[in-house]
Amino acid sequence: MLFELHISNFAIIDDLQLTWDPGFNALTGETGAGKSIIIDAVDMLLGGKAGQEVIRAGEDLTQIEGVFTLEPHLAASLASLLEQEGLDGDDPAQLVLSRELRRGGRSVARVNGRAVALAVLRDIGDRLVDIHGQTDHLSLMRPREHVTLLDRYAGLMAERERLAGDVRRLSAVRKELASLRRDQRELARRIDLLNFQVDEISAAALEPDEDEALESERRRLSNAEQLTRLTEAAHSFLDQGTDEQAGAADLLSDAAGKLARLVAIDPDAGDILDAAEALTDQISELVRSLETYADGIEFNPERLAEVEERLNLIYNLRRKYGDTIADIIRFGERAVAELERLNNAEVRTGELEVDEARLLAEIGARGAALSTARRAAAQRMAVEVVRELADLRMEQARFDVDFQWREADDGALVEVDEAPGGLSAGRYAFDTSGLDQVEFLVSANPGEPLKPLVKVASGGETSRLMLALKTVLGRADETPTLIFDEIDVGIGGRVGATVGRKLWELAARREQAGSGHQVLCITHLPQLAGYGDSHFAVRKLIVDGRTRTDVVNLRGEARVEELAAMLGSNSTAGRESVEEMLVEVQDFKQTARAS
Repeated sequence: MLFELHISNFAIIDDLQLTWDPGFNALTGETGAGKSIIIDAVDMLLGGKAGQEVIRAGEDLTQIEGVFTLEPHLAASLASLLEQEGLDGDDPAQLVLSRELRRGGRSVARVNGRAVALAVLRDIGDRLVDIHGQTDHLSLMRPREHVTLLDRYAGLMAERERLAGDVRRLSAVRKELASLRRDQRELARRIDLLNFQVDEISAAALEPDEDEALESERRRLSNAEQLTRLTEAAHSFLDQGTDEQAGAADLLSDAAGKLARLVAIDPDAGDILDAAEALTDQISELVRSLETYADGIEFNPERLAEVEERLNLIYNLRRKYGDTIADIIRFGERAVAELERLNNAEVRTGELEVDEARLLAEIGARGAALSTARRAAAQRMAVEVVRELADLRMEQARFDVDFQWREADDGALVEVDEAPGGLSAGRYAFDTSGLDQVEFLVSANPGEPLKPLVKVASGGETSRLMLALKTVLGRADETPTLIFDEIDVGIGGRVGATVGRKLWELAARREQAGSGHQVLCITHLPQLAGYGDSHFAVRKLIVDGRTRTDVVNLRGEARVEELAAMLGSNSTAGRESVEEMLVEVQDFKQTARAS
């Protein structure tokens, strides 16, 4: 439910902090005081459209923040979305939404303090609050949701999910079939290409990192003459020397001899002799290494040609199949797997066709059974809705649920003994909800035909229709907070009292069984407002020459005076009449809670 609402610099609201009752909240006040502006702010908070005109004159920023408390079932349903978006907070039972709009057009939405896309805020908001006002922003006005509301009312969600599982499996089967049923020429060309690629890669018999070893060998083979010349020169300087100069090994050996005589005289210089002897050993090892390296240098033009040919082959394969030998090998493995699948396409196609036929028959059977159960539930729901409408002084109103099936050549198969409602056997379109296209129909006045709910004129009749449906579907509707903006348009005091009782009953189920709603309602009728668990008076004030909206939570005598003023009789007799009405309301609530 909506626990706290903070509005800053929104239209004529400068700064407003509201704490709402978990039950039925009535909002009253003169026309233009700002009641609907509060609802507009909530709509913006939930992701609704907002233009620059909502920013209070003289300010650069409007901010709205709402703190919601979540019952366990709603917290659980939101958990995956919040976790997926990285929005889970410290307390899973609390959710904070905020929205700010700066002059110039920059808008920021946040959930639990973290910025989100507006679509994410809207998705979360739709699960928290339902608004019915002049804009008809209500889930009941979205026909695509009618089948879900009906299924929840009828307790058919488990059966529907089983059917949805079949539909998802069928979708996977059809996707694979479509891949296998490609044009046969294209399939043949693909097989030929794969065969060529597999043969080419297999024939190469590549080894991991082979190209690096071949590059090293090519460098040695192509530079054999220069490598030999450089090796011999280095060997000569170290071991043989020249006519004018002895080799480094001989010179170092002579130096070591001189140092040996030095040490004989001064034993403390032994470390110097050790270093000289170590260098002598290293020079000898270096000479042997050069001789070994020289022996390995090969003048072999034929081998050089083989290496270059092999490297050229690897280069061409890399150009076609991957940047490295490992990439080429993986490409070949994937080609082998695809080739095997394509070569077995005919067998696999037959298997998938059998699966498709079986799933279409299962979807048809499940869909027909689900439709039969829905139609029976729709009849029960229609009776309840008409009864609620009669309580709301719409005794002649009618309600029905329309079911449509659409034939489709690739649809689910429905047998003769499965088709409900006089429908014939055949193939019918379907989705994850089944075969039915469901829409609520109403007729508000005698002699008027039933029409889709979305086409009923706005006003008091629409509001009462919404209330009747919300009352009947209350258990099915999981939206915790319902907001009604001037639901009393076009109705009188007697009906207003009935509407007040209905709204309170929507909220009372939360108190009694934990399955009701929090209700916020803007009203001009004291008979309706009297049923509020909390009563908020919205006032328009002039402060320092500027208009601002203020809200007071009325209690005791202040509430009596407000209701008397709404009656147009703020006198002793009027206040006594209001007090009597409030006593009757309290008696009704106590009786209802006890029953």
